Amino acid sequence: MPSPSPPVSIRRRTAFQTITLSAIIGSAGCLSALQLNDGNQPDPVDLSGGKLDYHGGMKIGMHGGPNGQIFYENNEPKPMGNGGNAETRENLAWFHTLAHGLFPYHFQRLNQGWNADAIYATDYSSFEWELFERDGNEYMPAPTDPQTFSDATELTYVAESEILGGMGPELIPFSEPDDATDFVANHGGGTVPFDAINQRMIRALQRASEQ
Repeated sequence: MPSPSPPVSIRRRTAFQTITLSAIIGSAGCLSALQLNDGNQPDPVDLSGGKLDYHGGMKIGMHGGPNGQIFYENNEPKPMGNGGNAETRENLAWFHTLAHGLFPYHFQRLNQGWNADAIYATDYSSFEWELFERDGNEYMPAPTDPQTFSDATELTYVAESEILGGMGPELIPFSEPDDATDFVANHGGGTVPFDAINQRMIRALQRASEQ
């Protein structure tokens, strides 16, 4: 894991800090009722090659931060918004951000009664990574190799960190809880499990990105 780096002061984080983790964990609309299908789960795919995000049409891997992918049972996802010209693959949708892509897209699909066979997110415990700087802020890298993804339901997420994802404040996932704890010690924020992520938390992250 990389050596500690000094916090970066950003206006976006101030807006999100007004909504504490304790206030948004456990509220309505969380993923605790999510039931992935039993049996063999499909493996994560390679997201390189200029693939476009299903929620907003941004190119995977260009902007930094965690990526995600969801395999749906008996449903073929359709790209939304500017992602209308995205490459399609039966039962699979992919995303260049979690807070602005994977989670809002999946909450909408849950409300439509869709079931997921597998959900994957970038696992920063699975590879050596380095922060990069852009416009005075620090960002997580955005790997696209399938081996950098892990089961999203088993990851620990850091929220309220000073380190950004592809569209601003983000949920940063780790399969090793100690890695998440170390990240918080170095870059601020707090940790949440997958089943505590809810629509209120996602909206707070999105509003913070607009500041």
